[in-house]
Amino acid sequence: MKLERKSGILLHPSSFPGKFGIGTIGYEAFEFVDFLSECGIKLWQICPLGPTGFGDSPYQCFSAFAGNPLLIDLDDLVKKGFLLEKDLDAGTSFDDNNVDFGKVISYKYPLLKKAADRFFSKKNLSPDSEYSIFCDKESFWLDDYSLFMALKNYYSGVSWSAWQKKYKIRDNDEINKFRDEHKGEISFQKFMQFIFNMQWNELKRYSNKKNVLIIGDMPLFVAFDSADSWAHPEYFYFNSSLEPQKVAGVPPDYFSSTGQLWGNPLYNWKKLKALKYEWWVNRLKMTFEMYDLVRLDHFRGFAEYWAIPFGEKTAVYGKWEKGPGHDFFETVIQSMGELPIIAEDLGYITPDVIRLRDDFGIPGMSVLQFAFDSGPENHYLPHNFLSNTVVYTGNHDNNTIRGWHENLNQEIRSFLNDYIDFHGEDINWSLIRLAWSSNAAYAVTTLQDLLGLGSEGRMNIPGTSSGNWRWRFKKGAIKGEIKAKLQHLNYLYGR
Repeated sequence: MKLERKSGILLHPSSFPGKFGIGTIGYEAFEFVDFLSECGIKLWQICPLGPTGFGDSPYQCFSAFAGNPLLIDLDDLVKKGFLLEKDLDAGTSFDDNNVDFGKVISYKYPLLKKAADRFFSKKNLSPDSEYSIFCDKESFWLDDYSLFMALKNYYSGVSWSAWQKKYKIRDNDEINKFRDEHKGEISFQKFMQFIFNMQWNELKRYSNKKNVLIIGDMPLFVAFDSADSWAHPEYFYFNSSLEPQKVAGVPPDYFSSTGQLWGNPLYNWKKLKALKYEWWVNRLKMTFEMYDLVRLDHFRGFAEYWAIPFGEKTAVYGKWEKGPGHDFFETVIQSMGELPIIAEDLGYITPDVIRLRDDFGIPGMSVLQFAFDSGPENHYLPHNFLSNTVVYTGNHDNNTIRGWHENLNQEIRSFLNDYIDFHGEDINWSLIRLAWSSNAAYAVTTLQDLLGLGSEGRMNIPGTSSGNWRWRFKKGAIKGEIKAKLQHLNYLYGR
């Protein structure tokens, strides 16, 4: 896939301002799209939109298909008559700077339940209603997901591995009995997905109308505690007790001396291949309906992945195992046509990963924060870029530019200063200009770097499980001078 020269901003919807403790896909998102359009920014990149579990990470979701109900705009439910204005006034105060997920969950889910009750009491849900059509179209994942979440709530949130055996192994008679006894909760889960889908589609249409393309993010692996692994254990390396035999992660790297132990179950690629990767084709088709382009996270896992024996405390004692490689992409492209994807090819990249990426013409990534520690040969430096590249000043796993710059050792700082001819101006804008001026097709920065924030604006610290994904910006933080600077850079460098 050949990219045309564009610029973009990375910002997850949970970071938007708003009065209910977390950003949503409502008014503030539309306002942000207007800002992008006025600046000449043509790309908006986000993290995965799925329902988050332990640690609140969008990369560890309860489903590879579902949307996060916490991102639903409550004001829109008032406009649609599913909530009353007075319903929203619960006397709860929220932090404008950070998401308190526990408080947001306690506030928002009862309101969503109230909206669902009004919806089902007022709506004529005939087979040709929008809701019925949605449920029928998405039944291949929605039925399992809504049942999974109903069971999860029944067990007060514990992992499916701790459920009674009749539910853990999906005994058909017991499952059907549970469905009959918990129709209300299952319908509530479907309602939330219906509303999320409606709101997201409206936002995407608006973005595209404003000539803003949305780059989504697809994690390679699914969470162990997910509807996907529970409903399809045959797709993963589980033993007869449905415990993982080996799990995902990465070996020691830039971010961690003991590697990263993600804990995701690993795919049984042999089984998936025998089924012509049907589950993956369905996943990709839905993903490309939601987004204009997709960053395929941990792309190297399609060539080789780091397999860690289940029960290990760190990622040190794993080993590399072969992924599905060319066969996967050949099969999927034969089914779907060209894939509008960007490969997240950061970290330890070997020739087989590069070959897999380049043989299918998939653009890769470069991150400027990784560019200055090894001299002129560093392939993240702009003079070494391929043109079919996406350059980032940093991403959701990095410190902000200011936070990163303040902690550089003298050797790296000296090389950086020499490379960009830096004399003490705003380091964030110096690196943004460097990205924009490069020959990379896409140049992307974070909103935190546009705002010139320090480490307090960091979104995630890899290898940690608490305190992440909470950052929000306040209304009015994006000043007119930022818009003027972006307009000028987009003009100057043909973006």
